[in-house]
Amino acid sequence: MATAKNTICLWFDKDAEAAARFYAETFPDSSVSAVHRAPGDYPSGKAGDVLTVEFTVAGIPCLGLNGGSAFKQSEAFSFQIATDDQEETDRYWNAIVGNGGQESACGWCKDKWGVSWQITPRVLTEALVVGGDEAKRAFEAMMGMTKIDVAAIEAARRG
Repeated sequence: MATAKNTICLWFDKDAEAAARFYAETFPDSSVSAVHRAPGDYPSGKAGDVLTVEFTVAGIPCLGLNGGSAFKQSEAFSFQIATDDQEETDRYWNAIVGNGGQESACGWCKDKWGVSWQITPRVLTEALVVGGDEAKRAFEAMMGMTKIDVAAIEAARRG
């Protein structure tokens, strides 16, 4: 299997494999394709420890690197997952937050490894693309939410 031309590399303290397996179980078109062990000792681990994990999240190739505690995740990077309805929005949100994650604002949450996620119903994105008053109403409704409420966004779009 050829390596993708562009791969997202996520730095983990030591749980890259657990995170990758959680993502593969949670999101469609996701999988863990390889686990590579360190051939020798390195600053944050020993020979034989899981060093990297190749995985896919919703069709996006990723590499998890167990690099130790030197760097932490931040909101400067997030996965944005487009959802079709409230059921799908709830399923992903609850999986992330309910597995040791935390809620944030405007459809953002973090998983227990600190990776940020935007669980974004398509109805919200579509409203923002339309522009004008419809976008403004949807945007204002979103600003008061943690998890996005699809019915409230639809109502805001209608005015």
